[in-house]
Amino acid sequence: MFTGIIEERGEVTAVEPAGDGVRVTVRGPLVVSDASQGDSIAVSGVCLTVVDQGPDWFTADVMRQTLDVTSLTGIAPGTPVNLERALAAHTRLGGHIVQGHVDGTGAVVEVRPGEQWQVVRISLPAELAPLVVDTGSITVDGVSLTVSAVSPPWASSGTGDGSATPEQWFEVSLIPETLEVTTLGLRRPGDLVNLETDILARHVQRLLAFTPQPSAAHPTPEGGSR
Repeated sequence: MFTGIIEERGEVTAVEPAGDGVRVTVRGPLVVSDASQGDSIAVSGVCLTVVDQGPDWFTADVMRQTLDVTSLTGIAPGTPVNLERALAAHTRLGGHIVQGHVDGTGAVVEVRPGEQWQVVRISLPAELAPLVVDTGSITVDGVSLTVSAVSPPWASSGTGDGSATPEQWFEVSLIPETLEVTTLGLRRPGDLVNLETDILARHVQRLLAFTPQPSAAHPTPEGGSR
């Protein structure tokens, strides 16, 4: 379990084939300062298990399924990554409840610099769109963020002027601290980012899927249909 509050920006130093997956080595002096084999560390929002470590680095295995659904599929030596150790029970929950289980990826659509912050628009897979709400929480590359705007449910792929835009998107407003200490300040249009939606929204969606739907075949007590 994580909070989405990034502790340091690390760097991938090695990527080696391992069966149908890869074994990655990441430099992160802070996150390995008290780590042990088997501990969990979130790497740009992906929960990975430490299999080896040194004074300022750790190694983790990334299986094929993870590569298929996250931006780690293109990871290479020199890639900067956001790092966070697992939540300790005695610490403050500064962000929101983050599992490190990525739901999918989005692409940076637009970056709008401002005087005090930077607004980033990110495409949203259609299946995740119902789980993202204005002023709600979302995790982008492991960073806990507040959604500042969302596309309308009926958003189309055309803008009317011949240009194309993603059907669904959301925006986040990044403060200078976030831009400085995470990889989000390096993101440019076209870059893929890992997305994890709010666990509470996912549970509600799952519960509603099991809720009996009204049917005309079953009359209501008032004599109507339900």
